[in-house]
Amino acid sequence: MITTRLAAPADSDALAELFYQMDKHYFGAERAKLDASARYVAANLFQPHCGVQTMLAERDGLTLGLATFSLLYPAPEYSGQLFMKDLFTCEEARGSGAGKTLLQALARLALEHGCQRLDWTAERGNAAALAFYRHIGASVVEDKVYYRISGAALTAFARNHPGQQQATHS
Repeated sequence: MITTRLAAPADSDALAELFYQMDKHYFGAERAKLDASARYVAANLFQPHCGVQTMLAERDGLTLGLATFSLLYPAPEYSGQLFMKDLFTCEEARGSGAGKTLLQALARLALEHGCQRLDWTAERGNAAALAFYRHIGASVVEDKVYYRISGAALTAFARNHPGQQQATHS
């Protein structure tokens, strides 16, 4: 039986391994580095500034996968929204129901927090993920456009934006 639970600091090693496997899966073995993954988890995931939580899927003491997410407010009708950033299962766990179990756990959590919806993005080229999401009944949101600013453009925008002022609170 696959179970889910929220990750805790004691799960740092398992999370580092999952993040490493995720990088290896999406970007190749030459880019994935376990030590960098472990440092990232230690430096960010359980720090007060991190607005992301992680749900783990497990079976018989083995970690099968994760879903990272945030609860966002406001959403329609003055409710909340649960936004899933990543869903990943180990290669050997694919097809086992771990991904569906993680999504169902997030759906329950969303409802517990009064959220009206569960949203996420997917890569257009990830045919397996797109088929999986269609299979569970998710719909594509056609009226939204996903934006990104990154790298040098992010740095330039943050540092050189005309009229830049620091926010003050009275």
